[in-house]
Amino acid sequence: RTTLQLMHAVVDQGADIIELGIPFSDPSSDGPVIQRGVERSLQRGTSLNDVLDLVRQFRERDDSTPIVLMGYLNPIEVMGYRRFVTSASSAGIDGVLVVDMPPAESVELHTLLQDCEIDTIYLVSPTTSEKRAKQIITLSSGYLYYVSLKGVTGAELSDYDSVRESLTVLDSLTSLPIVIGFGIKDAQSVRAMGSLANGVVIGSALVNKIAELPPTNPQLKSDIQECTNIIGIARKALNSID
Repeated sequence: RTTLQLMHAVVDQGADIIELGIPFSDPSSDGPVIQRGVERSLQRGTSLNDVLDLVRQFRERDDSTPIVLMGYLNPIEVMGYRRFVTSASSAGIDGVLVVDMPPAESVELHTLLQDCEIDTIYLVSPTTSEKRAKQIITLSSGYLYYVSLKGVTGAELSDYDSVRESLTVLDSLTSLPIVIGFGIKDAQSVRAMGSLANGVVIGSALVNKIAELPPTNPQLKSDIQECTNIIGIARKALNSID
């Protein structure tokens, strides 16, 4: 119930896309904030099926905001590629980003997703060579997710010049929109990165706010409003870019 309200709240605050995580017991690419969020979710017994059911509930009120599932390959393999794609399609998923699936090994899943008109989104990092970036781009749809730093989610972002150089190269290779994630947490970083790319991803900063919500909450609606203010701040920061 709380997650469903949070999803609607971030849209009300100005989010263009919702990135919804699939809980997995070994989130190796994520920092401590996301890892703790995953632990809370797993302790409540949340499964991939539960995540898809949540999307179905969201779609009862909102059938237009794109939803991207982001997570690790294991839960999808356990469910089975075909069953997962069928369920994701019927639930109203628009895109899938599998953090630990190399593009060269993703052909089967990519084809199934493509057949259901679900975008396959891949990560490009500061260490990705131009040759590999071209390979990733040939399989990508929806947008490219640029990891702005070496490390895990929630780390500090500081080397803006390096990000700018990498995005200039990427932009010359593709017409796909490029969004930046990792290390974006306030108006300053949103403006800095938003001026370089087509969008920014706010993950750890929001999850950190969600963690502060009390488990028993008689004022849930107002607390969710306060919790998601960071998205409203980001929206205003993006809108202020010339």
